[in-house]
Amino acid sequence: MAVNLKPPESLLPVAGVRLGTAEAAIKKPGRQDLLLIELAEGSTVAGVFTRNAFCAAPVLLCREILAGTQAVRGLLVNSGNANAGTGEAGMDAARATAGFASQALGGGAVLPFSTGVIGQALPVQKIETAIPHAFAALDANGWRAAADAIMTTDTVAKGASREVQINGETVTVTGISKGAGMIRPDMATMLAFVGTDAKLSRAATERCLRDAVEVSFNCITVDGDTSTNDSAMLFATGATGDTIEVGDAAFETVAAAVREVCLELAQAIVRDGEGATRFITIAVSGAGSEAEARLAADAVAHSPLVKTACFAGDANWGRILAAVGRSGVPALDVSRIRIAIDEVLLIEDGAPAVSYREELGAAVFARPEFSIQIDLGRGDAGVIVWTCDFSYDYVRINAEYRT
Repeated sequence: MAVNLKPPESLLPVAGVRLGTAEAAIKKPGRQDLLLIELAEGSTVAGVFTRNAFCAAPVLLCREILAGTQAVRGLLVNSGNANAGTGEAGMDAARATAGFASQALGGGAVLPFSTGVIGQALPVQKIETAIPHAFAALDANGWRAAADAIMTTDTVAKGASREVQINGETVTVTGISKGAGMIRPDMATMLAFVGTDAKLSRAATERCLRDAVEVSFNCITVDGDTSTNDSAMLFATGATGDTIEVGDAAFETVAAAVREVCLELAQAIVRDGEGATRFITIAVSGAGSEAEARLAADAVAHSPLVKTACFAGDANWGRILAAVGRSGVPALDVSRIRIAIDEVLLIEDGAPAVSYREELGAAVFARPEFSIQIDLGRGDAGVIVWTCDFSYDYVRINAEYRT
């Protein structure tokens, strides 16, 4: 059950974007599992992708297309099959399905995306058959249905919208994402598609996405596993206003809205982590550098012992202490460390706080949401990472994933 997360009631349309879904029965029949996104001519598109060496065929093809000069007219997304670990046959399948989508849209490049089981051949014929149905369903108000179609082990559809004013005109940013397992910070940890009707230059689109991902999708972890298919995309249709370049006053306005949407989507992924019952904010401060802060934050966020204690509501704060101690922060002086959970101080100057009582810690650990605050006492740098607990259901979901 997702932690304090509900599906979006409504998502704002973005001028120049239409979305349509269809049933391709890729993994099993009875659900919409194919998404086609049509972009207006002249749209700018940027993407960030997994660093996994076994990256999927669609990731390789997306990188190839974005490195070229061909205009991107659409995106094709399937769930139920990752088309990863499939060799040259997987590349042929990605090219074929993207080609069918391009034909439906009347030409131009189509970026393919896949999510699901690794190592299985992509059912090209099923996707080819379903594409015309997705095309017929194209609708500017199709964002909510699109969020449903890209889900795999997600229990809640994920979407967010923002509106901002630029020179008297309303600019819209809307995004959807999927992800619940195989999630950790490393470029983009899931699938995410964000659109805006702002007229961003290509450089502005790329910068806007890169900066947003760094403080959102790259700051979440469910289980410490980076997927083969992780992709985050930003497309700007240019339907509203004049061209915006990096450094323009309007750029930060749009960039802030994109960051807000990405952050909401990223936190939704953690809230819907497979089997999650706790949403945990890990805030590290007092580090000598951001890199040091990330070492400490990631050590706590990835610790199975910390995560299982959180699931149990067990205030076993010694596990937090141990994770910080093994984090790899060089020359760590434990006598300067301060650790708290919400308003309850656990460690002060490297030793148990005089004010700490077990019942105070237990009350915080019993909450569905709480923070772990770690001050390393060695500088001014810090980071925030979001994670969840490990429950019995996480093991069950992943043990039964292919069945």
